[in-house]
Amino acid sequence: MAKRDYYEILGVARNAGEPEIKKAYRKMALQFHPDKNPGNKEAEDKFKEAAEAYEVLSNPEKRSKYDQYGHEGVRAGAGGFGGGMSMDDIFSQFGDIFGNAFGGGFGGFSQQGGGSRRRVNKGTDLRVKVKLSLQEIAKGVEKKIKVNKLVPCNTCSGTGAADGSSFNTCQHCHGTGQITRVTNTFLGQMQTSSTCPYCSGEGRTITKKCETCGGSGTKKDEEVISLNIPAGVTDGIQLSVGGKGNAASRGGVAGNLIVQIEEIQDPELMRDGTNILYEHYISFPDAALGTSVEVPTIDGRVRIKIDPGTQGGKVLRLKGKGIPSLNGYERGDQLININVWTPRNLSKQEQDILEKLKGAENFKPNPGSRDKSFFERMKEYFQ
Repeated sequence: MAKRDYYEILGVARNAGEPEIKKAYRKMALQFHPDKNPGNKEAEDKFKEAAEAYEVLSNPEKRSKYDQYGHEGVRAGAGGFGGGMSMDDIFSQFGDIFGNAFGGGFGGFSQQGGGSRRRVNKGTDLRVKVKLSLQEIAKGVEKKIKVNKLVPCNTCSGTGAADGSSFNTCQHCHGTGQITRVTNTFLGQMQTSSTCPYCSGEGRTITKKCETCGGSGTKKDEEVISLNIPAGVTDGIQLSVGGKGNAASRGGVAGNLIVQIEEIQDPELMRDGTNILYEHYISFPDAALGTSVEVPTIDGRVRIKIDPGTQGGKVLRLKGKGIPSLNGYERGDQLININVWTPRNLSKQEQDILEKLKGAENFKPNPGSRDKSFFERMKEYFQ
């Protein structure tokens, strides 16, 4: 099933400002919040859908990529990039919206039902650069990279406790992860909730820490991660691999791996959006008599025909030999700019030959209507 447009999900215009987007998300989150719709799968799906839309549209960089490339620009369609949001992701990222923004009505994710609010730990994001050749960008590629990161401790299975179960319910918050205080004011009683400082919002304390990780639940290790990078990415674009960042302490939600694409300059070909540019030089005799030559493309070398009487600056187009767009709807062309090489050093014999041809009628410049000017060629190129 095709994903719905994020602006449509939140019911805002494409030029909506940040306050309007946040207000629309608050309204939907309040309407479909799990605490108001217990056991309602449809409401939960709408709640997640709204959170995913807000996560993109509230981020200027992600919103710009979404406006330009659609869902593929922020999710990139392959290899686990993007991939939707879990409930833990939503409440850990947008806890401020579910707290103060809703007047305290929905503090966070209900871990145990009955209104319990345990804090969800979130691991930090990691950033890596991946260098790609023009050929890899054109076809898409699978890359395996080694990343040094925090991973769950295998001794305690990421719990931080010595035997994986050495816990006590926090005596201060009674397992809720929240401390509630009631204050008497001239307007009446005011109730406020905050994260329990004794258990850091986890609702439990460790009675005996794991000796391997010291109770953190994580350790440093190296992981090989496979990335399926789609065709058409651009230099500097960032792709997000959900859950492949640093592990969170004591069984929380892992961070994301942010992959920044770096394009390796090709020695012969140049990229211009989805088009490929190539400069080819031919001799004066070949330009006058015509010839066939081999030129490089992203798919290998191909032979092209140079017509007799070809003028310097003529652009030949190889249809569909460029880069596919990231959304997969179109593919660019390869444009070959023909340059006629003028020799700099001539022998006496060569000079004599050219002197004889200098006054020949056919060697006098005589551009016709088919010979476009430089400005006409540039205008045609940029259309």
